[in-house]
Amino acid sequence: MAAPLPLRDVHLPPAPSWWPPAPGWWLLAAALLAVVAAVWFWRRRRARRHAAIERVFDQALAAAETPSAQVAAISELLRRAGRRRDPQADRLQGEAWLEFLDRGSKRRDFADGAGRMLLDGAYRREVEPARVAALHDLARRRFLQWMGAGR
Repeated sequence: MAAPLPLRDVHLPPAPSWWPPAPGWWLLAAALLAVVAAVWFWRRRRARRHAAIERVFDQALAAAETPSAQVAAISELLRRAGRRRDPQADRLQGEAWLEFLDRGSKRRDFADGAGRMLLDGAYRREVEPARVAALHDLARRRFLQWMGAGR
């Protein structure tokens, strides 16, 4: 009879260390970093675009010296923005133009409110600055909305 084999306890190998992580974790970290960077870049670009569009509107009005010139500048800016909605928008006249400006809004601020100044305000010799200020706020909101910055 042969001598019995001495049995010993089974020794498990040491657990893998947590550092360095497996290649899959490195890929996941890189993907998350890329997503965060892309979102940051997109938001920064959007904020710069918004600021640039606001600057275009504000500089055009700052260049206008009289209230009637400001109304003319507002009209020009709205017509440019309107072409983004409809290529034929800059050809609309009178009430059709005001209806177009009110399209998509629950209120009729252009057809029945301060926006009516666009019909003849640029041709008047004297325009009340308070009415131009009301038109300015209304037109600025519409301009930013149509140019994609007011969302």
